[in-house]
Amino acid sequence: MLRKTLILIVLIALLAACAPQTTPEVDFAPTEIPATEAPVAVAPEHNLTDGCVAEGEYDASIDYFPEKATLAQTENFSIEYFNNYKVVTIATPYPGAAESVEYVLVQCGTPAPDGFLDEQIIEVPVQTIVTMSTSYLPFLDELGLLDRLVGLDDATYVSNTTVLKMAEEGKLTMLGYGSGVNVEKALELAPDLIMTYGSGAPDYDAHPVLIEAGLKVALNAEWMDTSPLGRAEWGKFIAAFFNKEADAEALFAEKARKYEELKALAAGVTEKPTVFTGSAYQGTWNVPGGNSFAAAFLKDAGADYLWADDTSTGSLPLAFEAVFEKAKDADYWVNVGFFFTLADVLTADARYADFAAYKNGNVWNNDAKTSPAGGNDYYESAVAHPEIVLADLIKIFHPDLLPDHELVYYRQLK
Repeated sequence: MLRKTLILIVLIALLAACAPQTTPEVDFAPTEIPATEAPVAVAPEHNLTDGCVAEGEYDASIDYFPEKATLAQTENFSIEYFNNYKVVTIATPYPGAAESVEYVLVQCGTPAPDGFLDEQIIEVPVQTIVTMSTSYLPFLDELGLLDRLVGLDDATYVSNTTVLKMAEEGKLTMLGYGSGVNVEKALELAPDLIMTYGSGAPDYDAHPVLIEAGLKVALNAEWMDTSPLGRAEWGKFIAAFFNKEADAEALFAEKARKYEELKALAAGVTEKPTVFTGSAYQGTWNVPGGNSFAAAFLKDAGADYLWADDTSTGSLPLAFEAVFEKAKDADYWVNVGFFFTLADVLTADARYADFAAYKNGNVWNNDAKTSPAGGNDYYESAVAHPEIVLADLIKIFHPDLLPDHELVYYRQLK
């Protein structure tokens, strides 16, 4: 009996050892580890005018220039927009230029496109700029960008009071003119951009030596435009380097609206006074060509410019006698040059007294706004404000049309 009991105990132990093992249930939920996701880039609603795309946030599918410029008056430059860069092309950068020039304005913080030279690539928005012409200053001023101005060619003939104060306080570096530009100073200053002009004459051009030194340079050909509004539209060219297209569009639209209203007002006149311009210098009298911006101003102001039938866009060099033969009986003489009084005119050449406009006191000059050093604001801020110039001329030729307008750029010689 004992033996049977022992055998039974052994069999039970063996069966227990061979039974499958089960894991006891545990009442808890495993911890979930969240996946790491890359930040989602958000398309900007406005152009970035102060900063760059943050590191790691560039998205090639995003349009970083939602505010774009549209050009209606000038044909000498264009802007083609891509998602993170824009290509600015100047068809004729200077007289006689055989090729156009292109600048690639790349949103900072994003990659530059392939296929362009390093000298063509300029990161935007530009933070520091040197200007080599006073005509760029009014556009910087109205766009609120004078604080980014760090240098000039020379401040002597500047009219803008803010810029003059900056120069007096030593906040601006002067680089000089033409091929004699101080490259060492420019390199030390290291501006993001130097904006200048091209003439096609090596002695007068600064850009070749500046580019050779590795500086970022852009040519501005506003002075070659043949219409008043076309010249003013170059404000959009400047704005593109600062991503300020929206502001430039609004400013220009208002100027164009006023200009066209004034032009329409003068178009209704029945009597158009005859007009000639300029004066002789060293034996040559240069008059504006019939397709020049100066001729366009006179036409739009309701005047009969005596050389309106000419087809050139530049100046016509004429002898004193040739001008006198055509203009001796003209009603008005405007833009007479460096004369401040009627006496100054006769001191230069007594023959001026034989013009009917001189006899009648209808001699007007565009130098009403001059700086203490002799800078003429007509060649500075008037470039950005053709609507004011047109209002001045209408006031002179047809005073009844604008009885409340006070002259800004023009004055009558006494």
